Amino acid sequence: MTCDQLPSPALLPPGFIDLLAADAQTEANGTQALLSVFASHGYERVAPPLLEFEDTLLGGAGAALAEQAFRLMDPDTRRMMALRPDITPQIARIAATRLHDAPRPLRLSYAGQAVLIGNGTAGQNERQIGQAGIELIGPDSAQADAEVIAIAAEALARVGISDLSFDLTMPLLAPSLIEQAGLSAATTTALMHALDRKDAAAVAEHGGPIADVLIRLLHAAGEADQALAALRDVNLPEKTRAFSERLMESTAAIRARVPGCQVTVDPVEFRGWKYHTGVCVSVYALGSSEELGRGGRYLCNDNEPACGLTLRPNAVFRVAPRRAPPQRVYLPFGADETVGRILRDKGHVTVAGLAPAIQEEEEARRLACSFVSRDGTLVPVG
Repeated sequence: MTCDQLPSPALLPPGFIDLLAADAQTEANGTQALLSVFASHGYERVAPPLLEFEDTLLGGAGAALAEQAFRLMDPDTRRMMALRPDITPQIARIAATRLHDAPRPLRLSYAGQAVLIGNGTAGQNERQIGQAGIELIGPDSAQADAEVIAIAAEALARVGISDLSFDLTMPLLAPSLIEQAGLSAATTTALMHALDRKDAAAVAEHGGPIADVLIRLLHAAGEADQALAALRDVNLPEKTRAFSERLMESTAAIRARVPGCQVTVDPVEFRGWKYHTGVCVSVYALGSSEELGRGGRYLCNDNEPACGLTLRPNAVFRVAPRRAPPQRVYLPFGADETVGRILRDKGHVTVAGLAPAIQEEEEARRLACSFVSRDGTLVPVG
């Protein structure tokens, strides 16, 4: 393309896509199905704005997301604003301000779009991602952790995804152990990088007095029963032991609420858990490597305990089985509107002719209709 040629109007920035009819309808219908499950468990929907003032959106729990946020100046107030990279911190703000006096436990749900710099943890090189999730604010218990995950499992089953894997971690466990070891800042950084890479040799090199314990924690990962048995045998200081015991307790509660699901545990995984303070989970469909959602325990803006889980409809409906679209029926020009209304009430999609057609079946075929209505009788398009 030469410098005087305009780019194609179909060209979008990297990480942004147009969803066309079939995919857009699938995502809209599926998101509504997820929300209906959330609502059936008492989670009330809220809708925070896409844009907020930077110091509000990126304060509290949102501070950890500052590097992922697009910023722009409000031409009215001349204050900096930011596009939300994640809806959860906005729910934390709402809980701490507008719903501060609402009875606890506070159960909230949401659905909307978020925009990231880079692709963060979204996968598929996406920078605009859909989110649909729930937040349970007030209680700090293993049962609360399990409720959030059980409802997510039910919501995914509603859209046809029932074989799930919940990958659990406790992102503060390893940092707690390292902090108590009194290592230098440089050694701590090197050790955290080694743990992130699951590099046992580098952990042995930089771990000093806690190297053996950290290596045992690295090996305490995998299927829940085996991982937790290995974790139980690791000698941890009291503060760190509290984290491991909560991980065990929450795992047991999750398996009781969602029997038969696959649960794995990695006690030293912390990548991507920037504002979380307790048990965290990533959700996968068995047979797929794409993350369908994630969540965990955190603190609201007034340090109130909370936990939640955010599903990514973009990813969910790439994995979920496609449902057959409703039948499309061509209504010839001048057809009785009552007939069309009856057909729509029965679940059909009607496409009305706006001018007389010489070949009505050909017109129906051109408009992707499977039937032509003849005074309310459906005639298949050959």
